[in-house]
Amino acid sequence: MTTLDFAALRETRAAHPERLAEIFAARVRRPLIKDDGKLFIVAADHPARGALGVGSNEHAMADRYLLLERLALALARPGVDGVLGTPDIIADLALLGLLDDKIVVGSMNRGGLKGASFEMDDRYTAYDIHGIVRDELDFAKTLVRVNLTDPGTTLTLESTAAAVSEAADAGVPIMLEPFMSEWVDGAIRNNLSTDAVILSIAIASGLGNSSSHAWLKLPVVRDMDRVMASTTLPTLLLGGDPTGHQSDTFAAWDSSLQLPGVRGLVVGRSILYPREGDVAAAIDIAASLVHGA
Repeated sequence: MTTLDFAALRETRAAHPERLAEIFAARVRRPLIKDDGKLFIVAADHPARGALGVGSNEHAMADRYLLLERLALALARPGVDGVLGTPDIIADLALLGLLDDKIVVGSMNRGGLKGASFEMDDRYTAYDIHGIVRDELDFAKTLVRVNLTDPGTTLTLESTAAAVSEAADAGVPIMLEPFMSEWVDGAIRNNLSTDAVILSIAIASGLGNSSSHAWLKLPVVRDMDRVMASTTLPTLLLGGDPTGHQSDTFAAWDSSLQLPGVRGLVVGRSILYPREGDVAAAIDIAASLVHGA
């Protein structure tokens, strides 16, 4: 990936920050949905929440240059439709010239920092709808963790409802990633049982004064047919932190992608930092599952 001009990126950030607005304005955009109706989005919004780990490596995503190289590799592979990130990541990719003809998803609430006592108070500290419209991005994304024993959930739900309403007014598709969450030994754990995922969908789907532009981003769990029977919203599947054998993960994705309402994948760590080490191969397999060989 020696073609990435990091020196020019740093110089532009320091001396010509106005160039970023020009790049966004000139970016070649594409339709959200193309012929097969599927999307494969690579996610990279984890660092802004203080989540740098992948598997047993707690600092896997700490090297920004390595992350950008892997994102560049992903965006160059056939079948990758776009990228999801916070403003810093999206700006880096724009300055490197990597966002033309790609779906760009702006991540919004990153304030519930991993491991913090206030983790459930998931403040909107990254993109807002105004910023997404300003930069002519294609999609918004929110994290909606619901903890019935933590009052921080109230602000998250209220802020998310406002974001969903603003997205509908602006005509911006917005991706809701809901979980039922709980405190376990001082840390937040998402409940990935089928019933908990269905409950989280019911809560998230009712947020805002209009669901016209709402999508879901859901984990792959047991009985995904029951999960998908609980919603009519277009749904993308998330990858999560890689565990177990990669072949088992791909098989679970493949099965779930066949269900009605499932529109594709939004995957980050499990393909950018695959356990088997071959980034391009992991990306190509995931792309083939979404779009076909």
